[in-house]
Amino acid sequence: MGMKVKLDQILSDATKQGDVPGVVATVGNREGVLYEAAFGERCLGAGLTMNVDTVWWIASMTKAITSVAAVQCVERGLLELDTPAKEVCPELGNIGVLEGFDENGQPNTRPPKCDITLRQLLTHTAGFGYNDFNPDIQKVHDVLSIPSVLDCKNRTLTVPLVFDPGERWEYGINIDWVGKMVEAASGKRLGDYFRQNIFEPLGMNSTGFKISDNMRSRLASTHFRGEDGELTVFPIEIPQDPEFEMGGGGLYSTVQDYLQFLRMILNYGQLGGNRVLTPEGVVSLGLNHMGDSRVTRLNSFTKFANDSEFFPGMKKSWSLAFQINHESTDTGRPAGGLMWAGLANSYFWIDQSTGLAGVYATQIFPFADKKSFPLYLAFEKGVYSQIN
Repeated sequence: MGMKVKLDQILSDATKQGDVPGVVATVGNREGVLYEAAFGERCLGAGLTMNVDTVWWIASMTKAITSVAAVQCVERGLLELDTPAKEVCPELGNIGVLEGFDENGQPNTRPPKCDITLRQLLTHTAGFGYNDFNPDIQKVHDVLSIPSVLDCKNRTLTVPLVFDPGERWEYGINIDWVGKMVEAASGKRLGDYFRQNIFEPLGMNSTGFKISDNMRSRLASTHFRGEDGELTVFPIEIPQDPEFEMGGGGLYSTVQDYLQFLRMILNYGQLGGNRVLTPEGVVSLGLNHMGDSRVTRLNSFTKFANDSEFFPGMKKSWSLAFQINHESTDTGRPAGGLMWAGLANSYFWIDQSTGLAGVYATQIFPFADKKSFPLYLAFEKGVYSQIN
């Protein structure tokens, strides 16, 4: 069975069974696109067909692009990985470590034992959390009426740390601060920096924080799966005139555009003759930059995410942009593979040893959806079954 037949069957069966409203996916190598297909609907019941150029909210898949922008700035001498980040964003020098709450429920903080660095922000070891995954941060949000990060308000980024910088890994608003550092170092709004330094060189013409009229005509709706397992249309849109452009999760894109970005990584920093990173910079994106710390399970405290972990029981670390699996996975991905995901159940991986990258997208909450997440794993396994 060829790759197209195998993958078409996996994805089309899922839409026919109603597991997902629609799905779009692509696979590429260093030379080009090996597979792309779309099945089902962009919006449940609306009669709008999912297509390979459908635009969707990539959520935390934005983080990898922001991280690559920061590595570009390091290569160009605009930023440094291990100097205090407050030298670039002075506000970072005012953030304390949460030590609990007083009798009135107000947060108690103390100064951190050391300064936050860009490397710590990039590896999620700076001490920031997300209110979705940390009940203490949720309490801070509630007590101080701090808006959600999805509101793109600067005040959201003032929440305290939950541990001292460098102590361990915790998923949080780190990459939003990285975006702020890229803006400060470059003197450009984050979306403008992306467009000039990443999107235009790579031909990513349907990617941005702002949804253009052309992109909106191809936009997929987000959906929500209730406790009864039923899917309903549940539209969410990132503010189109935000206080800050959310480097941790604000971009809209297509699988075709995102594969261009991943193929640039596969080709050690260039695509189509346009260089985005040095080969040395790309190699660093595949190395562990968090020492002995390890990526851990995400326990959810929100309706928008289920408890989740990729490949439980396996050692996983973080590079300057991606999660690294330290052992071969049961999907067939070798040790050293890179990956991450977006909140509305979109996923990607990069495998330098085999020279493969893949993108899979649905638009469903909660994250780690009981139907979409296994479908992604089946998709990746289907790819490797056809090349091994």
